[in-house]
Amino acid sequence: MSQLHTGSARRVDLELPGQCIATLQAGHPEGRPVLLVPGYTGSKEDFGPILDPLADAGLSPIAIDLPGQLDSPGLPKLADYAPDRLADCIRGIAARFSRPVLLLGHSFGGLVARAAVLTEPELFDSLVLLCSGPAGIGGLRRATMDRMDPVLESAGLPAVYAALQDIWRGDPSYVSPPPDVAAFLERRFLTASPVMLRGMADAIRSEPDRVAELAAVPIPVLVAHGVDDDAWPPPVQREMAERLGARYAVIADAAHSPAVDNPAGTVRTLLEFWRAD
Repeated sequence: MSQLHTGSARRVDLELPGQCIATLQAGHPEGRPVLLVPGYTGSKEDFGPILDPLADAGLSPIAIDLPGQLDSPGLPKLADYAPDRLADCIRGIAARFSRPVLLLGHSFGGLVARAAVLTEPELFDSLVLLCSGPAGIGGLRRATMDRMDPVLESAGLPAVYAALQDIWRGDPSYVSPPPDVAAFLERRFLTASPVMLRGMADAIRSEPDRVAELAAVPIPVLVAHGVDDDAWPPPVQREMAERLGARYAVIADAAHSPAVDNPAGTVRTLLEFWRAD
């Protein structure tokens, strides 16, 4: 499934105080709003394959670029990319609606979505943590970020992208994306804000465990991930769900990007949760 498959979604820029947020929107404006927040190095297009199916179910999905990602202008300081700071734009978008929104955060976006719920829970009907975790990321992904820090500092984005390509291609399970997707992924990475890449990398490695805080908020939560997720380990996500008293779901035929890997299974998982909410 191509990450460029965005169906009938419309590109809409949302003006917030001091910030413009690029979005893809589908469905009727009167539908129940769903706000979709991407992860580190991601963008609104990561949700493209599920936008039309969610709209067909009567929802009004809005996928965004966080500041500094692809089509959303960046913010000037590293500290601006901490989840608590990025949560300002999530709350700003949610406040535009006359009813609470359904909120989903993918990976690092889950940390941002969690921060938004912790500060203004009344803006949200529920929270989905998709392939996200309780605290800062570890394992191979963290080690890769650590390796890329000096490359970004000394040689810039093109050198980082080239180094990452070498790492990915060295994985025996690596499959080259179709040419159009490969071109999009390269453009997305190279047009990102370098400050955003450094700031989010710092934030995703240093985020504290805030599960107890979230568990105290009276809001339904779903923790879901692909069966082969390779970011936060699945047992860590399952334990987070248990600590939250949240629903827990594993999406078959998917890894860290279920909306791309298995759109139908992802939509089915989300609708089951939202319809029970």
